[in-house]
Amino acid sequence: MTDNTPKRNNDLLKNLLGYSALAGVLFGMTMPAGAQTNEENTKENYAVLEEITVTAQKRQQNLQEVGIAISAFSGGMLDKMGVTQSSEVADLVPGVHISGNLAGQNTQFTIRGVTQNDFNDIVESPNAVYLDEGYIAIAQGQSFATFDIDRVEILKGPQGTLFGRNATGGLVHYISRQPTFEGVEGYVDGTVGLFDTPANAESYEIVGALNIPFSDKVAARFAVKYRQHDGYLKNNYPEGQFGGSPGAGAGADLGNDDTFSARSTFLFQPNESLSVRLSGNYSASRLATGPYQSKPTIAVFENVNGIAELVNVIDVAAGETRASIAPDGSDFGSDLDNDGIFGLNDPDDAFLTSRFGVGTDFFGYVDPDGADFTTSSDFAFENQGSIDTYGVNLNIGWDLNENTTLTAISDFKSYEKLLFIDVDAAPVNQSANYAGVDATSFTQEIRLNGEGEEFRWVAGLFYLNIDNESDNGLKFPVGSVVPGAPFDLASDARLTTNSYSAFGQIEYDISDKLTFIAGVRIIREEKDYEFSQNLYFTQSSFEIHQGTPIQIGPLFNGPGGSPSSFVAATGDTLWAGNLQLNYRPNDDLLLFSSIKRGVKAGSFNAQLAGGALVPDLENAIPYKEEILYSYEAGFKKTFADGRGRFNGNAFYYDYNDYQAFLFTGVSGIVVNADAEYFGADLELQFIPVEGLLTQLSGSWINATVKDVPLRIGGPIVRDVDPTYTPEFQFSGLVRYEWAAFDGMMSLLADASWSDSFFYNLRNFDADQFDSYFLMNARLGWTNADETLEVALQARNLTDARAGTQGFDLATLCGCNEVAYRAPRWFGFNVKYNFN
Repeated sequence: MTDNTPKRNNDLLKNLLGYSALAGVLFGMTMPAGAQTNEENTKENYAVLEEITVTAQKRQQNLQEVGIAISAFSGGMLDKMGVTQSSEVADLVPGVHISGNLAGQNTQFTIRGVTQNDFNDIVESPNAVYLDEGYIAIAQGQSFATFDIDRVEILKGPQGTLFGRNATGGLVHYISRQPTFEGVEGYVDGTVGLFDTPANAESYEIVGALNIPFSDKVAARFAVKYRQHDGYLKNNYPEGQFGGSPGAGAGADLGNDDTFSARSTFLFQPNESLSVRLSGNYSASRLATGPYQSKPTIAVFENVNGIAELVNVIDVAAGETRASIAPDGSDFGSDLDNDGIFGLNDPDDAFLTSRFGVGTDFFGYVDPDGADFTTSSDFAFENQGSIDTYGVNLNIGWDLNENTTLTAISDFKSYEKLLFIDVDAAPVNQSANYAGVDATSFTQEIRLNGEGEEFRWVAGLFYLNIDNESDNGLKFPVGSVVPGAPFDLASDARLTTNSYSAFGQIEYDISDKLTFIAGVRIIREEKDYEFSQNLYFTQSSFEIHQGTPIQIGPLFNGPGGSPSSFVAATGDTLWAGNLQLNYRPNDDLLLFSSIKRGVKAGSFNAQLAGGALVPDLENAIPYKEEILYSYEAGFKKTFADGRGRFNGNAFYYDYNDYQAFLFTGVSGIVVNADAEYFGADLELQFIPVEGLLTQLSGSWINATVKDVPLRIGGPIVRDVDPTYTPEFQFSGLVRYEWAAFDGMMSLLADASWSDSFFYNLRNFDADQFDSYFLMNARLGWTNADETLEVALQARNLTDARAGTQGFDLATLCGCNEVAYRAPRWFGFNVKYNFN
């Protein structure tokens, strides 16, 4: 049977595969397809680390043989660690963090400080995410439910040679479990739980999978998941109400999730040389308004060349009543209409020249318990938001001969969403933000893999089409304190991308210990873009874009200075590449060094209507490609007869035209700025005694984005830290298994610590989340024939207030909106396996 990638056999791989059966029991993982058990070696070594097979170089390899910083986890381990969402693997891998927007409902990966948190869906992430070799092109699509997963691979550093122009920082690849011909088998897995908050939110989850071989040539696998949990953020609205109600049902508890997902995969294998795999997936989510909370903040101004410039935002002191702090220390007022003119100097802001309370936001509100899970928010509705996705993937593998394989992968995905947040996250009916997208993507890859006695190679062609309609805007609902409400200020954008590329990589064994690797990818990128800002007189808090639009921007170059759309078409030729040396002095040690060039295509901004004015907006809407030169060296060491693994690497990044998201007022745009990163990662795994697995890993990064303006066109520029980039991160894991009650007991605990980090590129004092420590635990029992598993689980045992996403709105509402990871959760799990 073909597995679509040629394999390179050697004595080390054979020995590791010999141990993997027992190691699979220890880890709760399964053996890779095609693995052979060496019974003699297994008896002599009571416990070794499982050999992990990855496809980081478009072919199957032992993780310890690949000169890339990779972390990989099996689906069995993810299940036991309680990972249910795609972004949660970030907690397991230092150097990987999360960013995004919509209070965690849109979550993206940050890898080694490479990030992009623009909240408009026309933006692609610089860290690629794949599902079964299908590229997830829409940023929102990176957030999905994980179920029936075989493994996940996290690759750090530029991977553009083999994976394309938007893998600048790295990539995350989820591989689902595939059909087999080994008989009917499957499982049912159910979990019930409770969040430890005043809302007493309950959670329910059920996952099922079924493998059916219809014949010796046709098999199928079906998997489904349903997840439902109540809102864990207790809402005390109308406590503190300011303004009218935004509609029936306002004030719902926040953080709920109601998601159904399904996947089916069919495998046709007429002979050992040909494999055809067709899969389809579907997911539908209904979500409450995003669970942001509010904290009072105050803007600080200084006199620069005779102009009052915003230089900092700080947390509001207990006795503070000023709306903002003028250069002379007086009250500088507010900027409610976000035009950059404050207080008495602007008639639209004149009614609010000081706070309505002491130590509160502009309107007299302060969160009743700070970062804990009680709030009061008016624009908060149950099941207000929706996300619907589906996709089809066709993978054909054909062994042309014993040394060459042809692979063709066709992938189509469709995304629709409409999500909402309360901008001020308070009981003040001021404004809300909505994010809608209707997008499709199609990719086609055709590649050849081959090998000779001293070399391995891969070459291929790739095509990508993205058709993306984004509807992002500010909603001023019924009852808003803003004159003229209800209405929507909309930023409507459509971006069509066509990308064509050719790639190739060769590995040549200079000697039995030294291997040279070289690769290159040539990319042709073509984009068509149209962007308009419009006014809609929408009446409903659940709908957008009702009625006939009135165009209000973004440009004013029509007849008589009337508003007009921005329309552009671009075509660019880009390239990525890598040079690498691998040196293996013995079977247990790999030394590697590499120089890589990563690239992320340029694109366009879609600034929110009503955002602060940008000088020369027409030239600020497009931004250039970013180019990352990576210099890296590392090692991978196996020791103690396979019971230990110690991997490490150090890197230097030279970033040209880094695409940095600069958020000011209520909006932001991407600007290009150079950057420089230094960092290192270490990972240690060890089995000290039979039944006990330990793992410890850590990362350090010193990153600087240079000459970032505090506002577009402003006189002040600073060197800053990139957002969502903790300087230090550590994680650890302990798993112990022992015989008990005619079966096996197991105890699993994992923990992670993150340094503090900024969520706004300007690095103002208030725009930073504190460090946090997270811990999860699981106590389980499996019967002797491994058909029944039961477990008690806990997540976030420390009940940490781990910040996830935030936005600085100090001049709009005298507050920042902030979101935190879910609170402490306890659950009970039962899984039944059948065959």
